[in-house]
Amino acid sequence: MPTALLDVPPGRRLPLDDATRAADGTGAPVQLGLDEIGTPLHEVTFVVVDLETTGGSPATAEITEIGAVKVRGGEVLGEFQTLVNPGLAIPPMITVLTGITNAMVVQAPRIGEALPSFLEFAGFGAGTVLVAHNARFDVGFLRHATERMGLAWPHPQVLDTVALARRVVTRDEAPNHKLSTLAALFSTAVTPDHRALHDARATVDVLHALLGRMAPLGVTHLEDLRTATDPVPQRRRRKSSMADGLPESPGVYQFLGPNGEVLYVGTAVNLRRRVRQYFTAAEKRARIGEMLDIAVAVRPVPCATVLEAQVRELRLIAELDPPYNRRSRRPDRRPWLRLTDEPFPRLSVVRRLPATVMGEALGPFSSRSAAEAAMEALQEISTVRRCTPKLPVTARPGASSCVLAEMSRCGAPCVGGQDRTEYAVSISSARRALRADVDAAVQALRAKIAALAAQQRYEEAGTQRDRLASLLQGARRAERLRPLVTTPEIVAARRRDEGGWEIVLVRYGRLAGSAVSPRGTDPMAVVGSLTTGGEAVPAPATACGAAPVEETELVARWLEQTGVRLVSLEEGPVPLACPVRGAARHQVPGRG
Repeated sequence: MPTALLDVPPGRRLPLDDATRAADGTGAPVQLGLDEIGTPLHEVTFVVVDLETTGGSPATAEITEIGAVKVRGGEVLGEFQTLVNPGLAIPPMITVLTGITNAMVVQAPRIGEALPSFLEFAGFGAGTVLVAHNARFDVGFLRHATERMGLAWPHPQVLDTVALARRVVTRDEAPNHKLSTLAALFSTAVTPDHRALHDARATVDVLHALLGRMAPLGVTHLEDLRTATDPVPQRRRRKSSMADGLPESPGVYQFLGPNGEVLYVGTAVNLRRRVRQYFTAAEKRARIGEMLDIAVAVRPVPCATVLEAQVRELRLIAELDPPYNRRSRRPDRRPWLRLTDEPFPRLSVVRRLPATVMGEALGPFSSRSAAEAAMEALQEISTVRRCTPKLPVTARPGASSCVLAEMSRCGAPCVGGQDRTEYAVSISSARRALRADVDAAVQALRAKIAALAAQQRYEEAGTQRDRLASLLQGARRAERLRPLVTTPEIVAARRRDEGGWEIVLVRYGRLAGSAVSPRGTDPMAVVGSLTTGGEAVPAPATACGAAPVEETELVARWLEQTGVRLVSLEEGPVPLACPVRGAARHQVPGRG
C-alpha cells in the first residue's frame, strides 16, 4: 500500500463548540484574546499524529501504521495515512488490538520510505506544534526511526493531550485520561479504535475541547502552550488576565494587593509578555508565588526606553519598599574605603564620602565585608596603622606600642617611631591604591599568594586572593564611576533596531531624562526638548550623591554599549574616560 495523502473537502471545519465555550458549563462564549502578544492559537498549525506499533519500546518494536491530521484554526488542512511494513511478524495480541494483520502490511512501504513522507507532510517549522495522545510514546518511536535512518529530527514543539487533560479534566468527570474515555466525554465525531488515522482524528477533537477549557486560564497563544501542562494552580493561571491591556512597551509594573498596596515592583522590555510569564511554571520562586496569590491587579508605568524602566524600578523600590522585593531596597548604603583626615591617617570604611575626596577613596563596595576585605589587602602591603585612636602630632609620654610594631608591621607613630613625613612615605602604596593605581598592590599581593601556595598554605592563599578580588572590585568601580558622577551633563544617543534614536540625558551620574526620536524625524529637536525639560540635578556634596550607585551603574552600562554616540558634554573635573591600563585588567575572573 503506497503512502497516501487523503483528500479532505476544502474548507471542512472541525466541531469547535467545546473550544469556544466557557469551561464553567454556562455555554457563554469565551474571548480568546487574539490580540495578545505572541501567536494566537487560531494561527497555529497543529500536526496531530498517532502510531500503531508491534510493541511498546522503539528499541525492540517497529511502526506498523502512521496517521496524522494537519489543522489550523479548526480547519483541516490535510490528512496523512499509511500502513508500514515492520519487517517482522506482528504479534497476535497486537493484531487483536489494532486489526492490522501481517497480510495487510506485506505490500506496505518500509519505514525508510514512509517516515520521510510523513515529515514532508508535517512540514515542521516555526509555529507548528506536534500533538499526540501520550506523546512520549509516539515521539519516541518517530525520533528513534529518524535517528536510525541518519535523518535530522526537526525538534518541533510537542503538546501531549494526556498531560493537558490532567490539568483540566477531573476524576469526577472521567475515571482516567485514555483517548477513548476523553472521546466519549467530549463526544468526538470519530470513535477511536486503535487505527492510526481514526485515533488522530479523535485526538483533534479532544485537543480543541481541552484548549477550550484552558482558554479561561490564559492559554490563548502559542507561547502559552509551552507551560499549559505545567503544575500551576488554576487560581493563579486565571490571574493571567491581569496582563490584558498592558502595553507591549518597556516599563515598570507594580503588583497591587487587595487594599491597593504595592506588593512587588519589576521592570520589563515588554510589559504584557513579562507579566504573563508570572502565571506559568517558569516562575518558581516561592515568595513570588505567595505574592501572586495575594495580588489583585497590575499597575503599569510605561517608559520611553529600557534604561528609563530600569532606573524607575530602582527608584520605586527605594521609595515604596515593597514587601516582596529583595534587591535594591537600600541603594544608599554602599560603603567606601578611605584614609582618615588626621596627622597619622588610618584606613576606614565609611558610608558617606565627601565629593571633594572621591579621588582618594575606593568604592563604593557592594557590602561592608567587601570593603573590609579590601582594607585588609592594603594593610597587608603597607605599614598603615590599624589602631583606632586619633594620634597627636607628637607622641604622648609613656605611650606603648602594639604587637604589630614588634612584628615590623607598623612604624609605631604612637610612640614616636615615625614622624608625619616618614609615616606618609610608609603608607604611600596604600594611598596610590586608593587613587585606583593598584599595580604595585596587585604585584605584592600576588607574590604573597604564590608564596603561601608554594608552602601549601592554601586556605591562607585563598583568603589573600579574596582580599585582592575585593580591592580590585573597589578600584574598578571607582575609576568607572568617578568620571560619570563628576560630569555636570552628558547627552548620548543610540540607534534603535526599528529605526530612529534612543536619547539619554545624564547629570552627575543620574538619569535626568530619556526620549525616543522616531525614524524620519530630526533627533536634535528631541535633544533640545530633553535638555530643556530634563530634571535639574545640582552638584552633589557627597560622592555618588546625585543617584544611587546602582542607577549610575545602569547608566554606565548603557553608555558603554556598542553604537552609543556622544551628542554633547559639559565636562567636570575628571575627564569622561576609563583608563586602558586601569584596575579592570587585573580583575580575578568571576570575582569582579
